[in-house]
Amino acid sequence: MTDIRVRIAPSPTGPVHVGTAYQALFDLVLARQHGGKFVLRIEDTDQTRSRREYEEHIFQALKWMGLDWDEGPDVGGEYGPYRQSERLEIYQAHAKQLVEGGHAYPCFCTSERLGALRAEQMQNKERLGYDGHCRGLGAEEVAQRSGEDHVIRLKMPGEGKCVVKDQLRGKIELDFGQLDDQVLMKSDGFPTYHMAVVVDDHLMKISHVIRGEEWITSTPKHLVLYEAFGWEVPEYMHLPLLLNPDGSKMSKRRNPTSVEYYRRAGYLPQALLNYLALMAYPPIGEEKFSFDQLIEDFDAEKINLGGSIFDIEKLNWLNGRYVREDKTPEQLLDDLKGWLLNDDYVGQMLPLLQQRMETLGDFMPQVAFFFARKVEPSAEDLVPKKREVEEVVPMLQTAVWALDGVLAWDKEGVEAALRGVAEYWDWPVRDVTVPLIAALTGEKVGSPLFESAALLGQDMTRMRILDAMKVLGGLSKKKAARLEKEWKRK
Repeated sequence: MTDIRVRIAPSPTGPVHVGTAYQALFDLVLARQHGGKFVLRIEDTDQTRSRREYEEHIFQALKWMGLDWDEGPDVGGEYGPYRQSERLEIYQAHAKQLVEGGHAYPCFCTSERLGALRAEQMQNKERLGYDGHCRGLGAEEVAQRSGEDHVIRLKMPGEGKCVVKDQLRGKIELDFGQLDDQVLMKSDGFPTYHMAVVVDDHLMKISHVIRGEEWITSTPKHLVLYEAFGWEVPEYMHLPLLLNPDGSKMSKRRNPTSVEYYRRAGYLPQALLNYLALMAYPPIGEEKFSFDQLIEDFDAEKINLGGSIFDIEKLNWLNGRYVREDKTPEQLLDDLKGWLLNDDYVGQMLPLLQQRMETLGDFMPQVAFFFARKVEPSAEDLVPKKREVEEVVPMLQTAVWALDGVLAWDKEGVEAALRGVAEYWDWPVRDVTVPLIAALTGEKVGSPLFESAALLGQDMTRMRILDAMKVLGGLSKKKAARLEKEWKRK
């Protein structure tokens, strides 16, 4: 087999999804089995959503799980830089090469024209997509308009079939007619995902691209780029999706999806890795097996392509086995100290509880919710006086959305978000905080809300609010969609 070079390329736009760790696991297994290299690349070209603090979350999450990389922005390597925002000149030079070679073209269409085009296509029930308006512009007109804002679009074939060769699935035939001329470079000089991923994978000598099966339909765009540049195409392996219990793609609307949630909830990284492997790979002798065993046994032909339900109860069972079977009491004590039973974390609780204590024995009962994987608030405690369940559930959903948008997760950030929720509903702040205290602590009365949420963390706070919504009966998909539309208009 050729020199193996694989990569994980997450975007620093939010909490690290377990799907990222799932992909990274199989990247690392393939690299270690063949003495190859595992590369971490940061895809931070989304200027509006990318944050350096989220990049740190990526580092922390992958390191906690033991998914260590050989090259990356923090450790360097001969194919850097490993942040896309530091590679803009590379993308721009390659885009220019494509235009000069007749494989791409400048598009001067305004957002207004594109919006009108989309509306017309929707009204006429036509396939949505760019209509090639600027594809035939002559060189003279392009030169005259070079000072105008424009994007660079890839010339797609427009018709015919594309065959994607997948190491797990064989040959997959897709229709070029369903794909319009994709934007490669945005008007701000930043590349789109499709441009950057192909250029980076080639220049970083990535031999195997392992990613989720949702990317299969995008692969023809990448193959057209490889052909335009005259580059060798890497091997593709599209992993089966992680699924919600209802068979839909695993999402934070239904399940805890961030690595940080599982760390914060007290799961062991070895157990989580083992469980993620089981999402696509059969048991090795039995369901509990180590990373080293997976490296030794790994055979891509054994991967199950059907997709797997991410079952929290099954993960709990597996994690319990690791706790009971693999840990001495001394090791377990060390794990607890490294988790939350340490001076730093407990010390942050003391200012919140000190004024409520009469004896030292009052401390632990009042802080138990900080350590619990989940709490069980009563429906009665979740509904303030003079409010109805039908009012509180939508409010809790908007609280989730508001808190999702908090970049600096601290007391001030949480407070500003929740006061914004109260303002949106035109409610007294107390009517927002009362159900949230119950949701987070499991009790009618608890430690100060904003400080408690800040200490619990963004992911744990989100899940406790979602659990509280379930206690109250939840929100139907139809009502949630309508509410989200209204929320986004605020």
